[in-house]
Amino acid sequence: METNIIYIGGMTCINCQNRIEKALRAVAGIKSASVSYQDSKAIVVYDGAVISLKEIYAVIEKLNYLVLDENPKKQPLDISRIIAMLIIILALYIVIWQMGFSALSGAFPTAEFGMGYAMLFVIGLITSFHCIAMCGGINLSQCIPRKKQIGANKISSLHPSLLYNLGRIVSYTIVGAIVGGLGSLISFSGAMRGIVQIAAGIFMVIMGVNMLGLFPFLRSIVPRLPKIFTQKIDSQKGSGKSPLYIGLLNGLMPCGPLQAMQIYALSTASVLHGALSMFFFSLGTAPLMFGLGALSSILSRKFTNKVMSIGAVLVAALGLTMFSQGLTLSGWTAPLDAVSDAIYNRFNSQTMDMSEDDTEYSIENGVQIVRSTLSSGRYPSITVEANIPVKWIIDAPQGSINGCNNRMQIPEYGIEHKFVYGGNIIEFVPSKTGKFRYSCWMGMIRSVIIVTQ
Repeated sequence: METNIIYIGGMTCINCQNRIEKALRAVAGIKSASVSYQDSKAIVVYDGAVISLKEIYAVIEKLNYLVLDENPKKQPLDISRIIAMLIIILALYIVIWQMGFSALSGAFPTAEFGMGYAMLFVIGLITSFHCIAMCGGINLSQCIPRKKQIGANKISSLHPSLLYNLGRIVSYTIVGAIVGGLGSLISFSGAMRGIVQIAAGIFMVIMGVNMLGLFPFLRSIVPRLPKIFTQKIDSQKGSGKSPLYIGLLNGLMPCGPLQAMQIYALSTASVLHGALSMFFFSLGTAPLMFGLGALSSILSRKFTNKVMSIGAVLVAALGLTMFSQGLTLSGWTAPLDAVSDAIYNRFNSQTMDMSEDDTEYSIENGVQIVRSTLSSGRYPSITVEANIPVKWIIDAPQGSINGCNNRMQIPEYGIEHKFVYGGNIIEFVPSKTGKFRYSCWMGMIRSVIIVTQ
């Protein structure tokens, strides 16, 4: 028996570790194989009379991973590539935040109690574009054909995508039933949603950076599923049921639009209606997600690896976005906001902090009266004086309220306001000067209240 340490390049996640480990253990002559994604290596014990080291290398390379001559952790960082990737991630974050979120946020209809299930299906269709961005990488990782599936007929190649989406639909429906049964007993404050989004954003950035292989040391803090889940999923990979289990776990992911529908299911105060609402919503998200998985099943492994790299950049950029949203919901200023606004302002004459159109100011009986009009994808920024009570009247015309802007949060003054059509009154006393950000309940639409002396 011989023991060798083999350094491996190209692993992007813990799933790669499990995949290589399983392939090596299935080879005749290999007594044991332990693969570490964190350390980029495999420790293999094998019978040299049965299999050679070169043949073991071939097993790894057939899985589209690289056998390296030395420990990649000892190699110097590729600074030029790191800088290039970070610039691309930051640029994509700015594009998503400044140019895409306002339009996207206005596209979410309001899920009002008693609305038809057909409308919930439509909301799912709209939300599926968000699902592609958030879960596209996970979808691809499950729907890329395995070695034994390559060359199979086209119908069987769609099997992983069908299982993955079936798992998502079942998971969403079960969660809908649970929160529907809980009814109005649970409510999440803006600060709590913010903390969840901050944590999720950090993990998404780490996940994207690890998929790109920029900083090997970050692999030690990669978020992982509990071992009980990974063992179950790994035991089912041979039977092709892994996409189903991953789909089932998908319903537990933190996601703004998904949380919006869960809150709607909560408002039904019914196990049946909660389950049905999430079922029809998940059905709406399925066509686009299934299409992405089906497309990946007929593409080459080499091409899908490139798609995964693009997805890694998108995951990191969306992680920054989610982190920024979480800070806003928690009442803090996102570090990248100033950079993002300055760059956007360089190419546009208006930013969200300069949008004081359609806002009127007056003082009546020692109270500052501010009148604004609600729009679907933007909140107005206002300027008021310190230590003088403010009465902010926001008119919400028909059609202006949607699933994102319907609840506004002002952390500085502890205000959470749910909009209704017509006049909405928000009152507070600004006790100190400064620029205080506020946002919708999802953190997607943001603006500022500027307080001067």
